[in-house]
Amino acid sequence: MERRSFFKIAAAATIATSAALTAGHAGAADKKYTIALVPGLTTDAFYITMRKGAEAAAKAVGATLVFQGAPDFNPVTQVPVLDAVIAKKPDAILIAPTDKDQLIQPLKKASDAGIPVITVDTFIGSGVYQTGAGNADFPLAYIASDNVLGGEIAARALAKAVGDKGKVYVSNVKPGVSTTDQREEGFKKEMAANHPGIQVLDTQFNDNDANKAASQVQAVFARNPDLVGVFGANLFSALGSATGVKQAGKSGAVKVVAFDAPTSIVDNINSGLVDVAIAQHPAEIGYFGVMAAYAHLTGNSIPTAIGTGFTIIDKSNVTDPKVSKYVYSD
Repeated sequence: MERRSFFKIAAAATIATSAALTAGHAGAADKKYTIALVPGLTTDAFYITMRKGAEAAAKAVGATLVFQGAPDFNPVTQVPVLDAVIAKKPDAILIAPTDKDQLIQPLKKASDAGIPVITVDTFIGSGVYQTGAGNADFPLAYIASDNVLGGEIAARALAKAVGDKGKVYVSNVKPGVSTTDQREEGFKKEMAANHPGIQVLDTQFNDNDANKAASQVQAVFARNPDLVGVFGANLFSALGSATGVKQAGKSGAVKVVAFDAPTSIVDNINSGLVDVAIAQHPAEIGYFGVMAAYAHLTGNSIPTAIGTGFTIIDKSNVTDPKVSKYVYSD
């Protein structure tokens, strides 16, 4: 991945092992750590699944996990939640920042107060930490999927589904969200480099509103009756796009590739509404986030970047238990 050296799961597994080995020492000292997880929003299946992974890790090392977030993905609502978490003085904070610029100063408050910060799923600044340069390099680590690669995978899947020709577009949240910015970047990069028969139309930004995403599909199709595909860059974009395709009576004719895999995606794949879902591994992100925080708190070094994987889900494998386990929890 560009701009960042992602470690394989083995690196994260090393953290998990070292953290577990130090758990006995911490217990002997009667030190019980509190680790706060601030999600992008509390109602998204992705973050619910991340919480479960974090809880499993906290239980394994005897830490207390505090899960506190806002109901929508918005820095205006996330910052007050973060301030409230900082006031409780946890031993470490894991956070999915809702804006890569607007969360820098609020998170600096935590760091200045001596609370270690690790970003999960999304990042601040460039996402490259502990360099000694810039005003956003203070978090200890960034733990997430390789989102540029995820966008490239989505582009290849959509290109295959539409026969490598026609008009497509990206349904995205809004500019300034690190993960979805990168997914769009990867998608466009792959299409431009390897799929000359595909025209990528202007990105439609839906403000994380599935209803708006649905309306946008119909508006884009009205202007471009030869539209053949949509890439939904996050959960709400994908579900909204799929609904919009159905409402336009174009299921099957307009292919939809979804980023993220809530339980509803299974029915959408089986019905043909969605052709491919790219599942991240949010439980791993939460698990390794807690383990990295615990390792740091118990005197161990941790890598500044840990990458987790993807699982590609389509009609051919959606019932395979090895694949379906990556569908997110409700």
